[in-house]
Formats: sequence, C-alpha cells, structure tokens
Amino acid sequence: MMGRLWAMLRRPTLVRRLMMAQMLMLTVLWSLAVAYVLFEGTSEASNVTRGVLHAIISVADNLADQPVRQEQSLRAIDEALREEFEMGKVPELAPRILVWREGKLVYKSPNAPSGIRSAGPEQMEVVYVKGQAWRSRSLAEGATRVTVLEVGGAWQFFITINSRGYYLLPLLISLPFLLVPAWLSIRLAMRPWRKVAQEVAARGPQDLRPLTFKPPHGELAALVDNINALLQRVDASAARERSFIADATHELRTPLAAMRVNVEALQGQAHDARQQELLDGILNSGNRAARLVGQLLQLTRSEVQAGGGELPRRQALDTLLQDRLAALSGLAQAGDIELELQASVSLSVPGQRESLVSLIDNLVENAIKYSPRGSSVTVSLHAERGQAVLHVADQGPGIAPALYERVFDRFFRAPQQAQPGSGLGLSIVASVVQQHGGTIQLHRGNGGLGLLVEVRLPLAEA
Repeated sequence: MMGRLWAMLRRPTLVRRLMMAQMLMLTVLWSLAVAYVLFEGTSEASNVTRGVLHAIISVADNLADQPVRQEQSLRAIDEALREEFEMGKVPELAPRILVWREGKLVYKSPNAPSGIRSAGPEQMEVVYVKGQAWRSRSLAEGATRVTVLEVGGAWQFFITINSRGYYLLPLLISLPFLLVPAWLSIRLAMRPWRKVAQEVAARGPQDLRPLTFKPPHGELAALVDNINALLQRVDASAARERSFIADATHELRTPLAAMRVNVEALQGQAHDARQQELLDGILNSGNRAARLVGQLLQLTRSEVQAGGGELPRRQALDTLLQDRLAALSGLAQAGDIELELQASVSLSVPGQRESLVSLIDNLVENAIKYSPRGSSVTVSLHAERGQAVLHVADQGPGIAPALYERVFDRFFRAPQQAQPGSGLGLSIVASVVQQHGGTIQLHRGNGGLGLLVEVRLPLAEA
C-alpha cells in the first residue's frame, strides 16, 4: 500500500505541476511585496515627522529649568513613538531619539547607540556603530538639537522583520489554505481534458473512428483535431493494408487451386516412383500455401469485424464446438488422434459466428497437428464468474514458457518445431479473442506434457 502511494506521489502529474506553479507565483508576488516594503522602509523618508521633532525641541526648551519633568516628558514622547512598532511586534524598528541642550545630552532612548553625530540639520545619512547600520537625521533650533536614529540597510531591515515571522509565516499559513482551492479549480478546469482521455482510453486498437467529444476550448480543440486527423490517416493506411492482403489472397487462391488440379492430374499419369515423390512434394507445398492464404483471409476478416461495430447478441458456444469437432474429426482420424469434448452445460456468448469458428478451428487443428499418433486432444467448456472458459489441451511437445507471449505475433513460430506452419494460427485466435472482449493464456498440459490453451469469453446476458 505504501509502495503504491509513494509511486503515485513520485509520478509527475499536470495537476501537481500547475499547483506548484501557482504556489511559486504566490511566493514571487509576496517576495516582491516584501521587497517594496524594504525599499520604502530604507528610503530617505523617516518614520518620524518634522512636527514631532519640533514638539521634542519645544518640550526640551520649555522644561529646561525642570530637568526631571523634562526627562519624563521626553520619555513619554519616546514611548509614544515606540508604541506603534511594539503593537506591530517589531520593536527593533522603532526610532531612537537623542536630545542635546547647549551641547549636553539631556535624553537618550533606551538601547540607542552613543557617539553618533549627524552631518547637519535636515540631512539624512547612514552611520555604522559596531557593524550596525543606522539612519541618522537631526533638527536644531537655538540651543536644542534632536537626532532621530532608525535601523538602516535593506538586509538588516529584512532580517529584523523575518525574525518576527513577517516573511515566511504568511506563506506557511496561506499556502495550505490555498492548496485545496487551487486543486479544485485545476480539477474543474481540466474536466474537458479528462473527457478526451477517457474516450481515448475506452477505444480498442481497431476502433479508429474520430473522437466524438468536441471541446470548445481552443487549446484542447486543436489537440482533438490533430488526434482525429491521425486516426483518419491510420485508418486509411490500415484499410489499404487490409485491402491489399484481401486482394492478394483472393488472387492467389485461383492459381493455387489450378496448380492442385494439374498436379493431381499428373499424379494419375505418372508411373515412375521418383515422379510421384516430386508431385507429392509439389502438392504438399501447394496445400501449405493454400492454408496460408486461407489464414490470411481469416485474419483480415477478424480485423475488419473487430472494427465493424456491434456484435450479434448470442452464439451457442457448446453447439458450435460440437459442430466444429465433428467437421475436424476426419483430420483427427487421419493422424490417429482421439478428439474428446467435455461440455455438460449450454453456454452462449455474444459474437460473430465466422470469427468463433475460426478460433475453434485454429486451436483444434494446431492441437491435432502437434499431437503424436495415438494420443488425444481434449476440448472442455465450463462457466466461471460470468465467463465461458474454453480449454484445448494436447499431448504434443508444448511451447517453452518464455515464448508464451511471442507466439501470438504474426508469422512467429517456436524454434525446433517439426510440423510445418505459417505462424498465423494463434495470431488469428488472439485477434478473435480481443474482438470479443476476452482473454487467452497458455499453460503446461496435464502432468507437464503438451500445451493447454485457455480462452475466456464473456457470457451473453440471459
């Protein structure tokens, strides 16, 4: 469970990419806002107005003969200046004031650095005390001079506000609350995309019709149009291929039949054993070629029917098995093979009769061909979990498990096969099974001998 969850999280998705882009954009916008605050906070403008400075000078002058009251009044003004910043929880940014009277320091804010002298009245300058940058501004009237000190330097200003969480804390609080709305908005925006993906996923490999969903959105409409154009080109190419194979096989059947007739006529006139042997070889080669042509026609028909739309409602599979085994009994008798049918129930499947006949014939003919003389071929049919399960088992040499997947490829034959063949039989069977929405698997035969072919087809509705 954890492995699947981790694999799902590691898999890149477009939704996650869009959410990351939104969070990154939010971070960039917030950083720009903080940069603007830093710029404004470290510009030449002071947080203490000229009127406040005049008030400080007036208090210092009027209470010059009352030092105690003078200090109390200046402290009250200083605390009022600091109160705004303390309410904002950034007391480090509060201004510090220093008041001189006749060259003597009469008041100094708590934690204000000493030894600072301003460059002159109304001038702002940056001074450094023990590595700390301060912006200094002074105003003098008569014998009284007041100097205002504020934290200077953008970096120091940023460190100060970040230490209070004013940069990262809003991001950490807002991002989780934005994730769900962002996810919902992206999911809603991508609904047309998912409809296209679902329609493509529901298509079979032979269904090359244009997509029916027509999105009005410009970006997605262009994608759907390109997919439909591609499907049209592939369909046209496949149709040309099927037409060529059908035409070629039809054209080949006539000369092959004529050759067979001529060879059989020559066999009746030839008396030399060597000539008979050569004619038998030609006849066998003609029979193999005729079988190959027939299989190519079957494969073409199965592919055409697979893309041809609705399947018929019901086909009695048990009855069809009886008919085909009776038709193939002569082939089995010629090879001294016993055909056995085990089907005690009547089962029906939706499908094309010609395709199902092709499936049964190819499986049973292969089993007969590769079975040794005196052996048996068992065909069984039963129902299991809403499916008709067809087994065809022989006692031949079987197929190596490593080749179970490859033998369904066209014209592939397992190596070291003694019997002649074209490598199309199982390809035809796989095409028919896929057309009918079923599955096919190969197994070892009973006792590890031979080959067991298992075909599962969905049962017809009652």
